[in-house]
Amino acid sequence: MDELSTLSRNAFEIKNILPNADFSKIDHVHNLILSRLTDVDPSLSGAASYHFKTPGKMLRAKMAMGSASSTNISFTAALHWATAIEILHNASLIHDDICDSDKQRRGQPSVWMKFGRNMALTLGDWLIALSFELAAEAAELSNTPRLVSILAKHMATTTAGEAMEFQWNSTQTWDAYLRIAADKTAPLLTAPIHGVTAMVGDNNSEAAISNYFRDLGKAYQISNDILNFKGTDGAKLIAGDLARRAPNAVTVCYVETLNIYDRIEFSRWYNSVDSDELAVWQNRIINSGAIGIAGARMLNVLDNAEKNVSLLPLNASEVITPVHTIIKRACALSV
Repeated sequence: MDELSTLSRNAFEIKNILPNADFSKIDHVHNLILSRLTDVDPSLSGAASYHFKTPGKMLRAKMAMGSASSTNISFTAALHWATAIEILHNASLIHDDICDSDKQRRGQPSVWMKFGRNMALTLGDWLIALSFELAAEAAELSNTPRLVSILAKHMATTTAGEAMEFQWNSTQTWDAYLRIAADKTAPLLTAPIHGVTAMVGDNNSEAAISNYFRDLGKAYQISNDILNFKGTDGAKLIAGDLARRAPNAVTVCYVETLNIYDRIEFSRWYNSVDSDELAVWQNRIINSGAIGIAGARMLNVLDNAEKNVSLLPLNASEVITPVHTIIKRACALSV
């Protein structure tokens, strides 16, 4: 069995385990997650094990471990930070699935579909607590108390972005849309590298990292919104965002093209609970040219992100390549 699968729950006891471990082996993160699931109350253990049976791409953990690999950060400190970020991301997915009523996650029924909304909500809450526990251990191991506040800051931004969605209506501007897109997506992409730079004492890179990932997050969200209207985003319902009255780049671009009378008509329908005219408005938006406008804006935002790569810390370019490639591919598919 991998030594990391039997790690002690006390960070100080594992400080010197695997001092020459391979940072590129992301299995270490998954093993540490699984070892911590033994702490969960039996009432949650089934849901927790079910969710982490399929860990996903673990991009955030990979970025954290990759960033730390060329520094003098201890392996165990990097491991705990990477795991804290990955667990917080998974907590947000479980909660998002409840809010969006998404029935599938990673090719299987989402946690709320399998175990109920209350169990999913409680599991997400417990994972948030576990995430901060791991971040505190990483802070002790690396003598970087700021790690806990860094995690709290990024979680707060993500939560605020999600809350803004609940107040969305047809009068919201493009700038408001971009803020939601960036706040929801960027923080947990920024946090992996931000934490590593804090551990090595680099306090000057935060703005560059944040700006880069905010643009990347905006581009990714716009691409998803375009695919949502094309019916190729994996959802069962074409233009599902329109049906749910959720923020969508294409819808915002469409509203901007309307004259005052058509805008009033659309707002009347959009801000109601009426779904009878959904197909009518869906067709109007698809045939309006709004998808092309959103695509052009997406490419501009992606271009800004790529220009900011040169401002990132020296070891960041290689680390961000996997997530950058995935997002760039998603953008290409949408247009």
